Amino acid sequence: MSYPATVRVLFLLLATAFMPIASAGDDPVHERHELMEGVGDAAKPIGKMFKGERDYDMEVVMASLKTWHDASMRFGDLFPVGSETGEGTEAAPAIWEDRAGFDEALDKFRVATEAALAASPETLEAAKPAIGPVFETCKGCHDTYRIEDE
Repeated sequence: MSYPATVRVLFLLLATAFMPIASAGDDPVHERHELMEGVGDAAKPIGKMFKGERDYDMEVVMASLKTWHDASMRFGDLFPVGSETGEGTEAAPAIWEDRAGFDEALDKFRVATEAALAASPETLEAAKPAIGPVFETCKGCHDTYRIEDE
């Protein structure tokens, strides 16, 4: 069955119109940036709880921990060779120069989030020692594998 030329052209225009949307998910620099934005957003309410600026909310804590754990499982795959630059990345060259160390840091983050999830802290007093190691892994990774945005 043959379609009229106008239908074929319309189909081609529609197909190419959605190509940028489809390829946007193939940009590891953008994906890791968005993933880390989510990690940062999940840390904000916990930071406020730790400072006494917000009441303790276990549901929020557990949701944040799940966000962090999900990130810990995906983040390492978003640093393929060739993604060292672009979009104002804050990824330090050390990621590619010391990939084993970077992978180890990500593993520590994953283990810390899993332990905090398993602890399922019901109070602020229980949350601090459970979540403290997660924050420490974040800081350790940022100190070595992140270029601070100025």
